[in-house]
Amino acid sequence: MSSKIALVTGASSGIGKATAEVLARRGYKLILVGRRLAKLRQLCEALGTQETCLPLQCDFFEIDRIAAALQSIPAELQQVDVLINNAGNALGFDTAQQSDWQDWERMINLNCTALARVTHYFLPGMVARNSGHIVNLGSVAAVYPYKSGNVYGASKAFVAMFSRNLKVDLLGTAVRVTNIEPGMVSDTEFTDVRVQGDAAKVEAIKGGVNALRAVDIANTIDWVLQQPAHVNINRVELMPVAQAAAGLAYHRVNT
Repeated sequence: MSSKIALVTGASSGIGKATAEVLARRGYKLILVGRRLAKLRQLCEALGTQETCLPLQCDFFEIDRIAAALQSIPAELQQVDVLINNAGNALGFDTAQQSDWQDWERMINLNCTALARVTHYFLPGMVARNSGHIVNLGSVAAVYPYKSGNVYGASKAFVAMFSRNLKVDLLGTAVRVTNIEPGMVSDTEFTDVRVQGDAAKVEAIKGGVNALRAVDIANTIDWVLQQPAHVNINRVELMPVAQAAAGLAYHRVNT
């Protein structure tokens, strides 16, 4: 059983919740971060005690408030050993030329800026202790473009390159960095948020697809963390068997 401290962002549902459950079984002390405090408290009650699980409310869209929220973590939990940067989302299914600028801005703020801000807060301490593991949740959208992916795919490409560049800067330390890139996951709020809860659109996207489950991603994260200290898993890409890259598209003109 571990006595380490893990902080999980976006922990109230989906992959974040499943990861918290897996880490709790490993004996980690948990800091669970999200917008919905009631759900975080409910999860903490299910997983542990006040000494082993701390719910921390923070809306990562409010970039200027992130540092203050992290600074409010009790001193005995500030030395985070494992940082799971899970919070992120996609907004809208329009093509780039039809999209809403606010959706673009919110995706960049959450998927890029907030992730970088949290990492920047904890990274110096990890380096000073010469110990720690940063796990970023990317996406196959960073590798395989698709129609209407536009800024979402670009934001996850940021996560991919940020992870790789962190690894270069951390050479010579024992701090590890991993980017997890899942394909379609069925039991999360990702698609529901993206289409604003439109059940017909959710069914059109996910219906009939035997997709990954949040616990599959959580188990992958658990495997990454359990590797020997000299092993760094740089990147893990996983898709359900029912998903594949779509390949190139063509527009044909009648002649």
